[in-house]
Amino acid sequence: MVSYDDADFGVAALNTPPDSPTKDSPISTQYATYKTDSKSSALDVPPRTPTHNAIEVPALRSPDAHAAQYMHSLSASPSIKERRVSRNSFGASLPIPRSKRQSRLSSVAYPAEDGRPVRPGMPPIQPTRDILASQVQSVHPDMAKAAKNMAFAFDIDGVLVHGDRLIPEGKRVLDMLNGDNQLGIKIPHIFLTNGSGKPEVARTEQLSKILQNPVSTEQFIQSHTPMRALAEYYNTVLVVGGEGYRCREVAEQYGFKDIIVPNDIVAWDPSIAPYRVFTEEEKATSRPRDFARCNIDAIMVFSDSRDYATDMQIIVDLLRSENGRLGTLAKDPVSQRIPIYFSQGDMLCPTEHPIPRMSQGAFRIGLEAMYKALTGVDLERVVYGKPELATYKYADEVLASWMADLHGEERIPENIYMVGDNPASDIVGGNMYGWNTCLVRTGVFQGGENDEENPANFGVFPNVLEAVKAACRKELGDEFQFEWDDRVNPVLHGSAAVASAIE
Repeated sequence: MVSYDDADFGVAALNTPPDSPTKDSPISTQYATYKTDSKSSALDVPPRTPTHNAIEVPALRSPDAHAAQYMHSLSASPSIKERRVSRNSFGASLPIPRSKRQSRLSSVAYPAEDGRPVRPGMPPIQPTRDILASQVQSVHPDMAKAAKNMAFAFDIDGVLVHGDRLIPEGKRVLDMLNGDNQLGIKIPHIFLTNGSGKPEVARTEQLSKILQNPVSTEQFIQSHTPMRALAEYYNTVLVVGGEGYRCREVAEQYGFKDIIVPNDIVAWDPSIAPYRVFTEEEKATSRPRDFARCNIDAIMVFSDSRDYATDMQIIVDLLRSENGRLGTLAKDPVSQRIPIYFSQGDMLCPTEHPIPRMSQGAFRIGLEAMYKALTGVDLERVVYGKPELATYKYADEVLASWMADLHGEERIPENIYMVGDNPASDIVGGNMYGWNTCLVRTGVFQGGENDEENPANFGVFPNVLEAVKAACRKELGDEFQFEWDDRVNPVLHGSAAVASAIE
């Protein structure tokens, strides 16, 4: 299990040179390239519960909210260079889970889950492919060692899929990384997405079907996955975004104790959202209470809003209230304001529509502008997701755990490649964390030779397959073959067309 010490994430750690890793810890110190603003004050979060199952990672931040640059000029394309370190207006720490994340399916046994015959009292029969792959790897030990020392982190939307539609090269990449290669070896890879809105199990099941490859919760990070640590800090929370009540389900699985969604509030007082048509079905499935008698401790925007007008109205009401009690107006909009967390900051996201659509970052900027217009002060907020340090620290843990599952070594590979389509999140975060970054043209980025503000350091590629092939050639050599050759099986007598009795 990967362990952390709170001291590892202090300011001193941030000043460690990137080329000076801590030998006693499996966690990469590449986060040293992140910078902090010493003038910012610390985020005032309540003390944790006695479980102490969270650590706090310094956040990228600036003293000003994004709204300031929009108040007089609502430009749709602000300079990314100016915005790249303007993620969190708190002098904030972002809590992430301390302990190794366990799959909810990891403790369940499924006989013959992988199709292998079951022999009572004996281990499963090892497939011929595994035996042959082991022999091939023994013939090419240096190449096999290099394959175990590299890994990939994939963005999903715009890289592997467009919404629910497969990008064909995405399937081929996963086939190859899951063993359809010269060595028959599995090359570690994780999925690091600013997507959100569903429980991890539901999302990985959906992705497995689309990509026609297994995707485990053990290798999957959504933008709000690290936010499970916030359950230790807050009791009553408003959870916003997503379809239906799925984000409430996510929050329940994360361990939040008292979860409110906007529909609960509208059911209690429909006048709070005068433009909302609230159906009887929605009312029947909501959980109203007297919100004039309870305080909400924090606001969690887990996913994209499906109703900007209602969600913004309720959030602004809470931000202007006395310590999170609806129906009140605080005398001081700063000292009595409850905190608000966003799971990611992307302004645009690729979908099945040919032009990228507005994402959670656009909702946040609109909310900031509205709040400043009403109060005259900037909205302090915390943003998770790429390119935040917390997301990459959590990715380290997931990578190390996945390495243990695949190769029996709980460590972080030295050569990690981030493949993404969004320069403002995928590439910025990977560059600052010291990863090799690959920009693909199948999503948000449609520019020239490279992005001018946030260039990918490994290169720009037409699709994910070309990016992965270039990385493998660099690490494994030009002779590395991207398909498994069944003719290595002597039973086939040199012909893959001959059936094998062993198989």
